[in-house]
Amino acid sequence: MKVTSGFPDKLASPAGGSVDECWLPLAGYCVAYRLYGEGVPLILLPGLAGGATLLDPLARNLAEFFRVYVPEPRGERQPFDFRHAVGVADLVGDVVEFCDALRLERPILMGISFGGAIALESTIRHPGRFSAVIVQGADIRFEPTLLRRVSGEILNGYPLPTDSPFVNQFFNLLFGCRPRDNRLVRYVTETCWQTDQAVMARRFNLASEIDLTGRLGTLRVPAFLIRGGRDLFVSAKGTAEMVRQIPDAESVELPSAGHLAFLTHAREIARLVVRFARDVGLLDAVASANSCDSQA
Repeated sequence: MKVTSGFPDKLASPAGGSVDECWLPLAGYCVAYRLYGEGVPLILLPGLAGGATLLDPLARNLAEFFRVYVPEPRGERQPFDFRHAVGVADLVGDVVEFCDALRLERPILMGISFGGAIALESTIRHPGRFSAVIVQGADIRFEPTLLRRVSGEILNGYPLPTDSPFVNQFFNLLFGCRPRDNRLVRYVTETCWQTDQAVMARRFNLASEIDLTGRLGTLRVPAFLIRGGRDLFVSAKGTAEMVRQIPDAESVELPSAGHLAFLTHAREIARLVVRFARDVGLLDAVASANSCDSQA
């Protein structure tokens, strides 16, 4: 099945065109996944809400250099797949089973926000299964800040209309500043609310259970950590702590980006990922340089 991007034309990535949408039965659910580009395999895990659709601009930019697989997480298409009994171990198992079913040998694993936490958990629990791990918008632990406590209480306790002024203000916080293009806010709001609120709340609760402190030292693959300088959900202190604990880690901060850096800075993040993959020997230097030059 072919799908096209709903992202505002003015902000669309250079890759453009359509992508393939496929289905694959797993033990826990039937996963829909999007397939972009050709090259070194890279699995891209979505965050708390919005699923694969919200990652479309980033995936299209990465597709200039990689074969990008974006699986819809459990509960995204069918909320009843995401029961209260589902835990972090099940979501990690979904990632590994997805790789096995497609016979992907040590792909790069990249995750955004909650998907970044799952990517790190997968790499820790299954050493040698992935060639590298890349995360944007993930912290070492879920610090109970006021913003996070309020967000959790509202997601768990109050049904929210998608046109609520509170919801719109919350998404402004995710951007790190008020976006100049209202179409971008509308795109994010409409896409995120395609995810059932109960599923968002359950993922939020699972995120609060993840604590990587003292466990990151077992990572035996290169790690690349990307943080927005205006990200209110990921602290600079937490990122620095992760870099100290991971044996082979690099971090980059995008000063003007918020939690939604993968959307507002998609092309820049793709170029950083290409450079990282080249530096650790996972991407051909000549091919990636030529592709970057063609985008300049």
